[in-house]
Amino acid sequence: MPRHMCQALILQGGNQISNSLIGLLFHWAGGLSAASFYVPYKAVKHWSWEVYWIVGGVSSWIIAPWFFAYFQTNDLFDVLSSTSNETLFWCYFFGFAWGFGALTFGLTMRYLGLSLGMAVSLGLTTAFGTLIPPIYDGSVSTLIQTTSGQVILLGVAITLCGIMVIAAAGRAKEKEMSDEDRKASIAEFDFKKGIMVAVFCGIMSSCFAYALAAAEEIRLLTLAAGTDPLQQGLPALCIILTGGMTTNLIWCGYLIIKNKSAGNFVGNVPEQTKRLSINILTWNYLFCALAGLIWYFQFFFYTMGESLMGDYSFSSWALHMASIIIFSTLWGFYFKEWKGVKTKTFLMVCSGIGILVLSTIIIGWGNSIGSNL
Repeated sequence: MPRHMCQALILQGGNQISNSLIGLLFHWAGGLSAASFYVPYKAVKHWSWEVYWIVGGVSSWIIAPWFFAYFQTNDLFDVLSSTSNETLFWCYFFGFAWGFGALTFGLTMRYLGLSLGMAVSLGLTTAFGTLIPPIYDGSVSTLIQTTSGQVILLGVAITLCGIMVIAAAGRAKEKEMSDEDRKASIAEFDFKKGIMVAVFCGIMSSCFAYALAAAEEIRLLTLAAGTDPLQQGLPALCIILTGGMTTNLIWCGYLIIKNKSAGNFVGNVPEQTKRLSINILTWNYLFCALAGLIWYFQFFFYTMGESLMGDYSFSSWALHMASIIIFSTLWGFYFKEWKGVKTKTFLMVCSGIGILVLSTIIIGWGNSIGSNL
C-alpha cells in the first residue's frame, strides 16, 4: 500500500477515535445535565408539584428547544415545513408517548429519591430505547456478526448490570435506613408506589429514542440547509418536545384544577395566611426556568454526541442513560440519600457506578473500532 494511503488511513482512524471520545464527553455532559435538573426544583417554595413542573416544562420543552434550534441551525422553519407530514406525526406521537414517562419521572424522584428512582426507571429505558430500534430496522443481525457490534452490545449488557447493582443497593438502603433518616433525605419515600411509577416511567421514556430514530428526514434536511453536523438534531427536538409538552400540560392542568392550585402562579398558597412575597415568587419562576434549561441541555448535548458516534449511533441511548445514573447517584451522595447505610451497601452502589463508567468506555470503544473498519 502506498505510503500516502497508509498515512490517510491512520489519520482517518485517529480522527474517528477522537470523534468517539468527544462524543462520549458530550454524552457525559448530557448525563450531568439530566441528573442535575431536579436540583433547582428543591429550592422552589410553597408551590404544588404540578405548578412548578409545568412552569419548568415551558422552559425545557417550548422556549429552549425553539430558541437554540433557531439560532444554532439554518432555515429552521423552511426545514420543518419541508418535512413530510408522516415524519412530523411520528416525531410528535413518540414525543407525546414519551411525555407520560417525563411526568411520571418527577413522581419517581418524589417517591424513591434521585439515585434509586433514576436507576430503576432508566434501567428499563436503557433496555427498550437502545435495543428496540436496531431490532426494528433489522440491523441487529449485522451487529451480532461484527466485532464492533459485539463490543457495543457487550457494553449495553454491562450497562444493564451496573443499573441492576445500583437498584439492588437502593433496595438494601431502603431496608437499612431508619424512618427518621429516610424522611430527612426523601420526604415522601414510598418504595412500593415508587417502583410501580418507575417501571411505567422507564417503559414510556424509551419512546424518546424512537422519536429520534423517526427524525432522520429532519436531520437530512437540516444538513442540506448547511447546518453544522453537530447541531443537526436540534430541529427535531422542537417537534418531539412539543409532543411531550402536550402530555404534561394535560396532566398538570388536570391536577391544577383538581387541587385548586392555580393561585400558586400569582403567589396564593392555601396553607399560607398571606400571599407569597414578590421576591419568593420571582425566585420560584427563576428556579423552575433554570431547572427546565438544565433539563433541555441533556438532549442538546445528546444530539451532538450522537452525531459523532458513526454507524452505531443507536448506542448513544445507552451512553446517555449510563451517564445520567452515574451523576444522579453522585447527587444522591451529596443530598445524603445514602446516609446511615451499611458499608456493604455503600460499596455496592460505588461498584455500580464503576461498572457504568466502564460500560460507557466500552461502548465508545466499540463505536471507534466500528467506524475504522
